[in-house]
Amino acid sequence: MKKLMLTAVAVITFAFSNAQETRAGIKGGINIATLTGDAEGATSRVGFQAGGFLEIKITDRFAIQPELLFSTQGVHTEIVKPDNEYKIEKRINLMYLNIPIMARFYVVDKFSIEAGPQIGFLARARATSEITSYGNRVSGEEDLKRYLRAVDLGVNFGAGYDFTEDLSIGIRYNIGCSNLGENMRNYEMYNRVLSVSAGYKF
Repeated sequence: MKKLMLTAVAVITFAFSNAQETRAGIKGGINIATLTGDAEGATSRVGFQAGGFLEIKITDRFAIQPELLFSTQGVHTEIVKPDNEYKIEKRINLMYLNIPIMARFYVVDKFSIEAGPQIGFLARARATSEITSYGNRVSGEEDLKRYLRAVDLGVNFGAGYDFTEDLSIGIRYNIGCSNLGENMRNYEMYNRVLSVSAGYKF
């Protein structure tokens, strides 16, 4: 992780030293998140992201964009046994502080494609569950943070469109590369997040 952080600092320093223009902005949007791996019966969970960014233009068509985003992620699982003997519903709610560093290339004046690494720091992890068996229902809540990996490394791919010089929209897909369940024996979970956002540059 130390090497990754040093590389990120070097990239941002290089971008600043070669920048033609630097603009700050804010962004926010919707997450459609899930967990792949051993999360049985997983379906997507809708969350949100919000934060700020710097667009560091190196040339007219190429920019480096570091961001700082608060992001809600997780998954919804449902397991139903035959004959409705019992049903288990669980929602895993994850909150991250994500730092993507995106390389953006403007294919045409207003349309760009982007890719780059991301490091995410787990701020909160809770699971709410509801078990229904023969008409009886039991619910509970559990803190999962101690069981999950605290740092998530991933990679992002996306595209964006600038309506004006200040207002833009974007779509991005995050592929988590770190096993969140590494503290749980023989259990694997990886973040997957599709996000749609709007941004405003000052």
